[in-house]
Parts: sequence; C-alpha cells; structure tokens
Amino acid sequence: MKACVLGAGSWGTALGAVLAWNGWDVTIWARRAEVVEDVNAHHRNERYLPGAALPTGLRAVRDAEEALAGCHLLVVAVPSAAVAATLPLLRKLDDRVLVVHAVKGFVRPDNLRVSAWLEREVCGIERRLAVISGPSHAEEVVRQMPTTVVAASASRHVAERVQDAFMTDRFRVYTQADVIGVELGGALKNIIALGAGLAEGLGLGDNTRAALMTRGLAEITRLGVALGASPLTFSGLAGIGDLIVTCTSEHSRNHRAGRLLAKGLPLPEVLDTIGMAVEGVNATFAAKQLAEACGVEMPITHAIARVLMGEISPSEGIELLMTRDKNHEMEVIGAQPLTAEFRLP
Repeated sequence: MKACVLGAGSWGTALGAVLAWNGWDVTIWARRAEVVEDVNAHHRNERYLPGAALPTGLRAVRDAEEALAGCHLLVVAVPSAAVAATLPLLRKLDDRVLVVHAVKGFVRPDNLRVSAWLEREVCGIERRLAVISGPSHAEEVVRQMPTTVVAASASRHVAERVQDAFMTDRFRVYTQADVIGVELGGALKNIIALGAGLAEGLGLGDNTRAALMTRGLAEITRLGVALGASPLTFSGLAGIGDLIVTCTSEHSRNHRAGRLLAKGLPLPEVLDTIGMAVEGVNATFAAKQLAEACGVEMPITHAIARVLMGEISPSEGIELLMTRDKNHEMEVIGAQPLTAEFRLP
C-alpha cells in the first residue's frame, strides 16, 4: 500500500515515518531540494527534525504528481496558510483515496476549519476524510516515544481505517466522531500556548501558567460548543491533552514565539527567528473573529490578539485579564449533546 504525505515539515515527516514503520510505502512531497536529498540519501531531515533517524521505507520527491501517483492514503500536513495551494492536487485524486489532514489551524480569510474547507472545495471528500490530532510533538514521535492521538471522521469506517494505518506499539490511535471538536482543539490550543510563552517570558510562574491553561480551556470549549462541537471532546486528547503538551514543552513553536514576544521582539522578527509555521498567530485572529460573530467571550484570545497587533505590551495584557469584572468559574456552555455519533457508515 502506498501513502503520500504533502508537506516535509516536522509533523509531515514524523507521520510519514510512522506509516513507513507500519509497512507502508511512503513518499513525502517536499519543496526544498536539500530536504529531498537529506531524506533519500541519509534517511534524515536535518532542517526540521535534526538528529532523528528516519525509516528506509520513507522517500521524498519535489514533484507532487510523482508523489501522488498510485497512492491509497494521502496525508495533508502543510501549514494552514498553504492548504489552499494544495487544491489542484486534491481535485485530481481518485475518489477512493483516503485523505487524512493533520493541519492544526484555520483556512483564512474565511476562518474555516480545514475539513470544512475541503468539503466545500472537493466534491464528495467528506466520505473519505479524517483528521488526526492530539498531544504529539513530531520530535518525540520520530524517536518512537509513546504517543497517543485521535483520528476523527464523520464515518466510523474511515476513522477505523486511519486507526489501522497509523497504529503501532509506540503510536496509539483512538477514534472519534466529533470532527469539529478535534479540529478546534488542535487549532485553538496554539493561542493559549502563545499566552503561556508570553507569561514565561515575563518571568511569571506556575500559578500564571496553570491559570492561563485552565481559563484557556474554558474559552476553547465555549467557542467549540458554539460552533457545534461536543464539550467532552475538549477533556480528551485533542483538547486538554494537546493543550498541556503545547503550553509546557520546549518543542512548542507557539510557546517559544510567546517567550520571544515577551522579550520585546516584534512579531515579524519572531517568525523569522523560529523559521517554521507558528499556527497560533493566524489562529488568534481567526478565533477572535469567530468569537465575535458567535457572541462568545474569549478574553485571553482578545488580549493576545492585541499583543500580536502591537496595541498593548504583554504585561499590559496580563493586567487586563487580572482586572476584569468578577465572574463565576463554571459558565454555562450550551445545551449541546455530550457525545457525537458517527453520521456516515
């Protein structure tokens, strides 16, 4: 069985490695010639995953048509800003190809979840589409450290096919029906990770980080429920699990970006310094607009948006959050079902 991965960044490479370890013939589409050479000649991707050894069953090409030829499983692992550029390729796919997207962000300017955008742009893709998400830093996955993720789809059959494709004794995959919740959890936690990095960069402690994570999860859940997700999803791997790892890990680009912003670097310089996608930036602006459209209160997100736009300093953002009007902790988050059922066979 042949798999194709669109995107040779850290996450795409790690997912390709998991598939190769599981017996798949995997081709990664990469834009950079040096990445192709490194993967094929040395079984490494030093640009995005320095020091990690890749399986020999993994190869890379620069020609997307070559990568897609004869594939049975396609993994979309490009940054959210590049998703739209993959549309010509996706429209050429055979309608039997299973599509898994691993993008933790929104397609702008419409602020759509990636699966919603794909369903709008590619006729019939919903019946063979899944999203994979959860607490899973590529740097640890590629070193085969035990990791658990969730595969979500409207179809139980599709979710279980993805589970079978990726499941190893070091990469455990659970299935889920709540595509909306899984996608939103993966995208919105990056905003809170920016906030956690800002707090650390200001020299604040564990109390502050715990407060940001807990109240951040409340914001994520409020918006998620307003957009049709199950609140229980946010207590699982794609919710609190991914939130914890992204807000606390040295591998988190969003956390690192927050630390650099707190030290006074302007946003363009922060992004240049990191050199890879920092999904929390676009996610912050997308979530702010979605929350305003839905009438959902997201004070942490709004404060971080103002910091990113240079309207206030990070310390002023903390002050705004700490001096808000008093409130109850347990907000009503809506009368949504507690479980999500698979809609497709």
